[in-house]
Amino acid sequence: MLTQWKQHADLGVTFPLGFVAAGVRCGLKTQGDDLALIFSETPASAAAVFTTNVVQAASVRHSKRVAAHGSARAVVCNAGNANACNGPRGDADALRMAELAAASLRISTDEVFVASTGVIGHAMPMEKLEEGIPRAADLLDREGGVDMTVARAMMTTDLRPKTIAVQMQSDAWEGELRIGGSCKGSGMIAPNMATMLCFITTDAALPAGLLQEALSAAVARTFNRVTVDSDTSTNDTVAALAGGASGVEIAAEGPAFDDFCQGLERVCRYLARELARDGEGATKLVEVVVKGARTERDAETIARSIADSPLVKTALYGNDPNWGRILAAAGKCGVAFDPERLRVAIGGIPVYVDGAGASFDTAAARETLAESEVRLVVDLRSGGEQATFWTCDFSYDYVKINAEYHT
Repeated sequence: MLTQWKQHADLGVTFPLGFVAAGVRCGLKTQGDDLALIFSETPASAAAVFTTNVVQAASVRHSKRVAAHGSARAVVCNAGNANACNGPRGDADALRMAELAAASLRISTDEVFVASTGVIGHAMPMEKLEEGIPRAADLLDREGGVDMTVARAMMTTDLRPKTIAVQMQSDAWEGELRIGGSCKGSGMIAPNMATMLCFITTDAALPAGLLQEALSAAVARTFNRVTVDSDTSTNDTVAALAGGASGVEIAAEGPAFDDFCQGLERVCRYLARELARDGEGATKLVEVVVKGARTERDAETIARSIADSPLVKTALYGNDPNWGRILAAAGKCGVAFDPERLRVAIGGIPVYVDGAGASFDTAAARETLAESEVRLVVDLRSGGEQATFWTCDFSYDYVKINAEYHT
């Protein structure tokens, strides 16, 4: 079992031993850094999860081939251009990004994950990357706030960088291992794997198959339970590298692997919540818990329906305890339950009990909804399974941001 756990919200992918990174400005965005490079100083196992959208960016197609090898040493990521739907040129440009990084780092092209985010359908201005990627390689470091620089270089409509790092000790291994992560995402977020990119590093040593098992399980319970606007992007990528510099080796399933999975899921959950908190135009983070379900899938389906509902999300923005919208969203998604047994609470205040609205203090409920974090709990009272989703409210600014976003 885990015996020590420490979390660092200002650190990220360079906190694990053996990793360096850099963020630079190439001019792909109108302002700020827009190119990130992450590098493992030793050979590393690799795992990844990608968008399930059938329309996929060139970077996704390239990185899928890298992930299939089970090993990689670098991630090159640009913001400001999605390099999606650009035909053969897009594939050539994604490959060229990998080639530039590989040449600068003296590694193989098939050891480089490529990730892009930004406007769809615009050709990549490769002359800017031809200059920027080698410059980023020259600046690789693990000190001086580099994790925040990398996180900012990934941002598009995000308002804040998102990083996390943890250090863990366990009875199941000797010494300490570290996991770090950085992600971006604010709109077009509904992962089945969203314009969401996430890169995770660890100084533990794991075979690729085991790392993939851990990552897929963590993503299923975290990133795939976030929704801002129910839209799944063309570019979603979560990639993980395990370099082994800590000396902690996890070779097979068992207590050590279980503890590692627990730590990885905590990292992913933290970043998933930050995605929802930073949703485009959002004023609050909303946690939707559905419990008492017959199966976890039933609970997840209902929680997603509530979290995706524009009517629920606009009521949340207006601080309106409109439980009728919550019930309607729960009931429309095809999961059978008995409305006469249902119970709904908003911020701990029961608003619907056993088939009818409860008597509650409306002013107190509105006050609860005005807080920066809000929790909705729906109890089906028909089983022992539950699921949690994270979302945000819909404000006027969400419409404004997406109406004015450059095409």
